[in-house]
Formats: sequence, structure tokens, C-alpha cells
Amino acid sequence: MRRPSSGQVLGAFLGSAGVTHFVAPGFFDKIVPHALPGPARAWTYVSGVAEMGVGAGVLTSPRKGGLIAAALFLAVFPGNIQQAVDATSTQDKVISYARLPLQVPLVIWGLKVSRAAGRRGSRVPAR
Repeated sequence: MRRPSSGQVLGAFLGSAGVTHFVAPGFFDKIVPHALPGPARAWTYVSGVAEMGVGAGVLTSPRKGGLIAAALFLAVFPGNIQQAVDATSTQDKVISYARLPLQVPLVIWGLKVSRAAGRRGSRVPAR
């Protein structure tokens, strides 16, 4: 059995994360930045659909999908900041602020998947 590629893992990760927006929306409602208009639940669902769509994109077109995934990870960063700012307990604050730098490896992951797919697509077939 072949080990899944990094792109396949990223696509599954994003798809799963998107599903959790619908399974447990309350968690995500709390981290929607207050500056966004409209109800938080709407943004929770929109971001869930976006994550599932980007996950599918990574699986079907890793070169483009990886770039879009990196952009998505940057786009949701304000929600992570909002979560840290709104944290009330010391434990929640420590966890939330410690989590902020973890967004960097996610962005890098998306970029690496895209680059790897580009390298595979640019190879000259063996004769």
C-alpha cells in the first residue's frame, strides 16, 4: 500500500477541517473576527465550505490548490488572532498565543505541495 502524498494529506486535512465547521460550529463562531459584518455563524459556514473546496482543489490540482491553500491559511489568521485576544483564562491565552506561529508551517505546507506538483508536471517524460 502506497503512502499518501503530502498533497493528499493536505487535501484530507482541509476537507476534515471544513466538515468540523458544520459538526461543531460553536467553536468557530467564537473566533470569527468581530469586524466582519453579519452573523458569525454565516462566516463559520462560509469558511467551512471554503476549506472543503480548497481541500478538493488540492486533491484535484495540487499546483493551484497548494497555492490557494497557502492563501487560505493566511486569510484565516485574523480568526486565530481574535481567538487569542478574546481568550479569558490564562490557559486559553497561552494555548491561543502559542498556536499563532503554527500558521507558518501550514502556509509553507501549501507552498511545498504546489512546488512539488509543478516539478512533477515539468519533467520531460523518459523515452
